[in-house]
Amino acid sequence: MFVTIFSFLFVTALIGFISYLKTKGEDNSAQGYFLAGRGLSAVVIGFSMVLTSLSTEQLIGTNGSAYAKNFSIMAWTVQSVIPLCVLAMYLLPRYLKGGFTTIPEFFEDRYDKSTRQVMSLMFLIGYTFVLIPGALYSGAIAFSQIFDVGKLLNISFNSSLWIIVWAIGIIGGIYAIFGGLKAVAVSDTLNGTALIIGGAMVPYFALKFLGNGSFLAGMDSLVIKHYDKFNAWGNSSDPVPWTTIFTGIMIVNFFYWATNQAIIQRSLGAKSLAEGQKGILLAGIFLLSLPIMLNLPGLIAYHLFGDSLKNIDLAYPTLVREVLPKPLLGFFTACLFGAILSTFNSFLNSAATLFCYDLYKPIFNPNVNDEKLIRVAKISGTFIAIISMLIAPLLQYGSDGLFLLLRRFAGFFNIPIIALVAVGFLNKTISGKAARITVLAHVILYYSLVWIFKINLNFVHIMGGLFIFDVLLMFILGNKFKRETPYELPNRNKSNVSLTNWEYASEVTYLLILGLCYLYTILSKIGLAGGHSIIKINMLYLILAISGFYFIKKTNKKKKSILSLNDTK
Repeated sequence: MFVTIFSFLFVTALIGFISYLKTKGEDNSAQGYFLAGRGLSAVVIGFSMVLTSLSTEQLIGTNGSAYAKNFSIMAWTVQSVIPLCVLAMYLLPRYLKGGFTTIPEFFEDRYDKSTRQVMSLMFLIGYTFVLIPGALYSGAIAFSQIFDVGKLLNISFNSSLWIIVWAIGIIGGIYAIFGGLKAVAVSDTLNGTALIIGGAMVPYFALKFLGNGSFLAGMDSLVIKHYDKFNAWGNSSDPVPWTTIFTGIMIVNFFYWATNQAIIQRSLGAKSLAEGQKGILLAGIFLLSLPIMLNLPGLIAYHLFGDSLKNIDLAYPTLVREVLPKPLLGFFTACLFGAILSTFNSFLNSAATLFCYDLYKPIFNPNVNDEKLIRVAKISGTFIAIISMLIAPLLQYGSDGLFLLLRRFAGFFNIPIIALVAVGFLNKTISGKAARITVLAHVILYYSLVWIFKINLNFVHIMGGLFIFDVLLMFILGNKFKRETPYELPNRNKSNVSLTNWEYASEVTYLLILGLCYLYTILSKIGLAGGHSIIKINMLYLILAISGFYFIKKTNKKKKSILSLNDTK
């Protein structure tokens, strides 16, 4: 235990010290605090986006689902490459051109000031009562299981949760509240590197443990026994039925990766459009590899423990405690701690940004200077952190597993937000009044369907159906409530960020979409889940990758030649 605690403290302190050195003396203006001075590189953006998403909520929740059922839960993560590609190729150029600091800022520009304030309030409620508490609670569970805190301190499980939640909240708050986005992004990059190493260690040592010391024997056992649990195409009784992949999950992933302030704030801080695109697509590459960390350990846990675990959320931390060598346990715990901090401080930083730019500045003090705005951000961030830390331990009383519990509550705010963004870019005349009526109708209808009438339909399908309802309602109301003048995206690129596309953006986007298709093919009845060899599948996708890359490259080269010829003329 001494070695574990020492290595954990050493790695955590080292990352904190390096983050301090990297950010000491940085720009202390509002743009420096909230957008890192618009100077983030692709690597920092990519790592930070992934690590903000990759919390212990996912490590514990998705592995718990894989332990209980199959790989269908991975739809919540790997499918996110589609909205990432849309963000890189379509939305980011528009966000940067408009000079937006927050997504609700776009809502005011497109709709009106009242819509901006309503949507900012929804973001803040979602962060404070759902997303931040979820990150804290899942992290507390991991620590409690790995260090056996209850036994160590001779206290109850509930007491250990409260202690760990507040410890994480205080340390994470120091990063977010006092360091700003640059401190968050730099620490995310360091923690992301460590987490990739630490996350890969768990399935490696777990397979060795399963194979009685032989990694290859463990692999053989995995694909021979219970191979049906490799299936990513869930049926109606699974946590994620395959039909939800094309309905609610797709919409929710678009919200999370293309409009969620905590995620896209990194790309808004990019030094150029090309750098932002590279970072976003790099995050997509990481996402396709996440089943190795988020699903495979859960399957191995089932091979080792069977149905013996009473709570599926205990599968991952129990596996880690059993299979990792004790000297590495502290390092891995530091990696987990970094993931917890990343999600916590990223959402906290974004919540403070939303409060300052969308509520405090426009309503209470339009002429506030940078120094006072940063001070308000620190105070509001502190209050949000305290509220989240009070709520987090209460999540232990939820059912159906932590991951799906949080996704169910997120349906109140994520669907109307992505509906307003989609309609905002695709239509020029629908007014803010139509948008606000739609948001109110969505909240009432979602609550009624899921909690009052409790209709016998997966809540993800309800989300997908309500997205269509929201969009249609906005268009219907838009016939009566119209803007005085059609909307045109302004050019407010005050920081003179280069808006030139990355030259390989199209090729990498194609490979990412193809990689997603490949993943769903091998994790199906015609692949590993059916007990079949995947050699032919590998050959097919290799041919598609090479030929598609070549075709896109040739097409882009022809387009550039035509544009160059036209410029000459």
